[in-house]
Amino acid sequence: MERSWRARLNSTSTCSSARSTSSLWRASARAIRCFATSGTTWCCATSPRVSDCRSNIVTSALVRTGVIRPDPHDASPLRIDEVLVRKMLVLFIGDETVKAGLKRAVVGVSGGVDSAVTVALACEALGPQNVLGLFTPYRTSSEESRRHALELARKLGFALEEVPITAQVDAYFARRQDVHRVRLGNKMARERKSIEYDRSWPDGIVLGTSNKTELLLGYGTQFGDMACGINPVGDLYKTQLREVATHLGIPEEIVRKPPTAELWEGQTDEGELGFTYAAADLVLYHMVDRRLRPAELVEHGFDEKLVVRIRELVRRNHYKRVMPLIAKLSLRTVGHDFLYPRDWEAD
Repeated sequence: MERSWRARLNSTSTCSSARSTSSLWRASARAIRCFATSGTTWCCATSPRVSDCRSNIVTSALVRTGVIRPDPHDASPLRIDEVLVRKMLVLFIGDETVKAGLKRAVVGVSGGVDSAVTVALACEALGPQNVLGLFTPYRTSSEESRRHALELARKLGFALEEVPITAQVDAYFARRQDVHRVRLGNKMARERKSIEYDRSWPDGIVLGTSNKTELLLGYGTQFGDMACGINPVGDLYKTQLREVATHLGIPEEIVRKPPTAELWEGQTDEGELGFTYAAADLVLYHMVDRRLRPAELVEHGFDEKLVVRIRELVRRNHYKRVMPLIAKLSLRTVGHDFLYPRDWEAD
């Protein structure tokens, strides 16, 4: 596991040297790996020399945003250094793809901002010639989504394939009465992911597009849109992901349009959740990253009903964020104490 050291504002951050698993990424592994937000800054750099890792970006981020005070009207704690995040995620995609012995990436491109950021990072990491985008519309999918997916493919240069899923989804439900739309949405998500994994053969890795807000709230389908080989955007709240999207040059129309899975006509993420991503992100940040209790959030002006609702969603959907639990019977059990390459690789 990576080690992290807290960076002090008035000193040079602690750094460590790292070697990539492949000569292809050996040079790029020298890029500084830091994640700076306004409250707590962690640095685990991969600079070849400690002197190369003056925490300029970290320091400037702290100076820029100042001390965090829980405030439902202050979005500054969510501000990030987009340039640094971009470098980290590009390196992450390239390095993990090589570690897996693979060469390509497969991304489900919906026309939304999450998949747009993911596919843009993949193109930068692996080259657009090694990225396959899949647009998998159901009959409720909009022409706007198709247009946005095509616009991204033209802009970034990756191959985009359209694989409709209406026939197989409708065939499955043809003899079933009164199918709840949540079941329909889950089936659509799993059908799409099945296609992505099939098209990843023989040398591709499926990239996840679920952001941190969705993962924490459980707003996604287990083994559907939440399934992936690696997820480069899963530690970015929706608010932060939009910042990265703007930095990457994703068209503003895609960045700012209301998020929707288009499960039915007029459906939107925020309408279904009952609150905005902007409001949820601030609550989640202080609740999860800063570990503040619900009472503390309410004391600082956050809506009590919103805090309770979000906390319950995070708690209730924990199972979606972990691998299926295996009952332990032996000395070394998968998922318990047989976790890392060091557990089986020779010295």
